[in-house]
Order: sequence, then C-alpha cells, then structure tokens
Amino acid sequence: MKRYFLTALLAATLCPFGASAQNDLLNRNDEALLRDWIRTISSDDFGGRKPMTTYEDKTVEYLASELEALGLEPAFGGDWFQPFGMISVTSKPVGGKFTVKGRRKAELTYPEDMVVWTARATDRVELPAAEFVFCGFGIHAPEYGWDDYEGIDVRGKIVIAMVNDPGFYDPSLFRGRNMTYYGRWLYKFEEAQRRGAAGCLVLHNTEAASYGWHVCVNSHLEGNLALFDPETRNAGMLGVKGWIHEDGARKLFQAAGMDLDEAVAAAKRPGFQSFPLGVRSDIRMDVTYDVKQTRNVGAVLRGTDLADEVVVLNAHWDHLGFGAPDGTGDEIYNGAADNASGIASALLLAKRFKESAMRPRRSILFLFPSSEESGLFGSQYYCEHPVIPMEKTAACLNFESIGPAELTEDVVILGGGESRLDDYYVAAAAAQGRYIFFDDDNSDGWFFRSDHYNFVKKGVPAVVVENGLHPVDPARPNKYPMEVWYHKPSDEYHEDWDLSGTMANVNLIWSVALSLANAPTSPRLPVSER
Repeated sequence: MKRYFLTALLAATLCPFGASAQNDLLNRNDEALLRDWIRTISSDDFGGRKPMTTYEDKTVEYLASELEALGLEPAFGGDWFQPFGMISVTSKPVGGKFTVKGRRKAELTYPEDMVVWTARATDRVELPAAEFVFCGFGIHAPEYGWDDYEGIDVRGKIVIAMVNDPGFYDPSLFRGRNMTYYGRWLYKFEEAQRRGAAGCLVLHNTEAASYGWHVCVNSHLEGNLALFDPETRNAGMLGVKGWIHEDGARKLFQAAGMDLDEAVAAAKRPGFQSFPLGVRSDIRMDVTYDVKQTRNVGAVLRGTDLADEVVVLNAHWDHLGFGAPDGTGDEIYNGAADNASGIASALLLAKRFKESAMRPRRSILFLFPSSEESGLFGSQYYCEHPVIPMEKTAACLNFESIGPAELTEDVVILGGGESRLDDYYVAAAAAQGRYIFFDDDNSDGWFFRSDHYNFVKKGVPAVVVENGLHPVDPARPNKYPMEVWYHKPSDEYHEDWDLSGTMANVNLIWSVALSLANAPTSPRLPVSER
C-alpha cells in the first residue's frame, strides 16, 4: 500500500465546501435517518430483496416513494423504473456427465469434475463432437504483450482457460498480485465468445480463485442468471460455460495423453502457445429456463450550466432473498450491511443535495440497480442504456456495504491510479483529518465485484472505498466484521451497530460528490494529463 497526504491548499482547492460543510453534516439527525432506512429496508418484511419476486415489487416501490418524497425527478423518461429482461437457467448434462474421447476415454462427472450451464433460451444444448482446446489463461492483452489466442482457431470449440492472470504467479507480469480484469472468470467467457468458441470452462484453483470448489458448485447448480435479448433469445451466447475442477482437467489431459501440470506450468510463462487437446465430446445438456423482468430504480437532480454531464451515485437494492437456514433456523438473508447500508447512504446524499441552497453544476443521478448479487446485471443494463451518455458521465460513486464501520484514521481505496478521481478522495480525507491508503493488492479481484466496474468498462472513473485499517479507538473494535455476516442470514441490522466510521465515509463521499458536481473540468482525464 501507498500512503498519500495532501496539503491544505490542495484540499481547499478540490473541496470548496470543505471543513465547514463537514461540521454541518456531522450530526445525530443524519445518523438517525440512516439507521431508520437501514432498519426498514433490511427488515423481514422485505424478504431479503431478491429480484423477480414479490419482494422486488415491495423494495422498488418503497425506493420510488422515498425518492419522490425527497422531491427528486424520476430518471427514466418520467418513470422511476428501468425494466429489463433476465433469464434464469438450470442446465444439467444428459446422464450427469460428459464422455470425452481422445487417446483414451474419460468421463467428466457433474458436479464433481465440472459445473456447467448456458444462457441460451432453449430446452436442449447439443454440441456434437466438440473439440477441447487449452488456451492457458484465455487472455488477449496487447498492452501487457500477452495473447493466448495467437495462432489458434477456437471457433466451434471448447476453450479451457485458467483462472486469474499471469501476475498472480510472477510479479513481473501484468500488475503482479493486483489482479486485472483479464483474471476474472467472466472475462474468460467474454473473450471466448468474441473468438467464436462454442464453450468455455474455467480451470479452478482454490488459491488463484480465492475460493474453493464448493463456491463454484453452490453458485451455479441452478438459477444461473443472464440478461435476456428477446430478439435472439441469447442464441449467440456460449453454448456451454462453467468451471472445471483440477481433477476433472487431469482426466481430460490424461484422455489426451498429456500432462496437466506441465501444460499449466508452461502457460504461466511468456510466449506460451495454446494447443488443441485432440479430445472430443458429444456435449448434450437438458435446460430449463424462465424469463422475467426486473427493474433498476433511479432519480435525478438536474444541474445548472453543466446539466448535460452527470455524477452517478450508485447503490444496488437487491440481495439474496430466502436461502439455507443458519443454526437458529433463520432463512432470510436480510442484507443489512450488503446493501441496505449502501441504499440508505445514497438516499441520505439525495436528501442533502435536494436541500442544498446551491444547485450543482452537473446533474446527479441516484441509481439503484437490480441483480448486482447475481452478476452486476442491473448496472450492466444501465451502462448499455444510460439516461445521460457514458461519455458525459463524470464519475460513478458506488455505495457497497458501507456499514457498520468504526471510525478509522485512514480510508482504503481499491482501483486508484487510473484517473484524477484519486485527487478528490485524497482532498476529502485530508479535510476530515484522515488519509488515504491506495491498496495495490487486488489478488482476490474484489475491485471487479460490484456495480462500479461496469462503469469503469465504459471509461467512467470509479474506485472502491473501504473502511480503514487503523481504528481511532483500538479499544472499540467493530462487533460485526464482514467475515461474520457476509452473505449470511446474520447480516441483520442491530441497534448497537457502530456507525461512526460509516458516517465519516458517507461524509467523505459527500464531499467528493459536491466537488465533482461543481468542478470546472471532468475527472475523466487520465492521470498522465493531470
């Protein structure tokens, strides 16, 4: 990590509302309101806020009513909602296995050796005599001098691609342990599809993935979600995608008369050449699917002289609904921290902007996407259908699991170094008497796991704001750290939540939002042009 300080002059320049605004906003009324919203949105009455259920209806209607009560305008052509289609798919190999034939015969069993699915709206996927190709990491990255697809045609074939990127194994490659998007399993599917492959299986490794095989299985056995195109019925998407266990990959390589470990070792080195395995399989999967609509929620506050530009304040409204019960029998995944705390924080800033005596120069969009938990689909849809063009979007400030948090001397930021947005956070922290740590260890890919990243893919500046590592009062540690509640029924609101750090971080983002909304130039300029 690198520690950054800023002079008082720069803080005053970038934060014109500065210390006096901070003092005005640090009050008990704001915290009480924040608690009320979190308490309500994460209550059992909202059933865990799962998309495409009756609890979605209750959640989005509640959000619309709150935004209307705050006096904001609907964002989507006079409507609070932006509907879009989703497909939920459950796929199973016929007979529970893929039989592969090469020099030898082998059977890849489901879900021990592989977990597979599709996003196509069809009752059956059939890929006769599909050939398997080992493509290393499955990466095409000219800026890093890396191309696993050079010299190989994967059209109509099944790509095997390793999880993560070469920097995980060699700090001199890519960004070292700071994983790039090329390391994400979603990228592997996207690149294979661009290359015309029939399918892609990501080779699992617990350390490189940052989670065990059980996570792959539990996440994909049923109800795999994707955006739905009613015209093509998703026919152009990969016929089969999924994960392959190392034991399953070993069977595949043995059927080819090859050594998996040698191939993996070679794939980690520059100059690796992808190759066909000489193994084929008649892939057949039975498919059940359901197509439904879900909705993003949005409100806008129009700016003045730069109203055609926008700053997006984002907080996903969805969570996991009902699921496996915990030891107490609780089966509601309330999502109080993730992400009722983020929703409440965005609503609080909506109130502040609306009540401010000075209208911002740029417009402010308060966006509450659906389906973040299942694949960032709501923000993906918005970024493909924005209310203000992406090139006019100055920044995305994302509220993700912002509370509970104790007050810390520092603030951690992931994804820094890409735009002038860094300066705004450094200045805002300095105005609070705090400092920023820019964390350059993204080995688990956390930076890519929330809605802001869809904006980043469109060229919009965004970072991840996390609570710091150094509590102001070490004698009062957080009673509810993430490992206790993350994606569990225990993610419930408690009256003894410590929100001192949460409020400080909300105020930090408020200062950044104000500065961005009124700055003479956009932070979209790259770092090299500062």
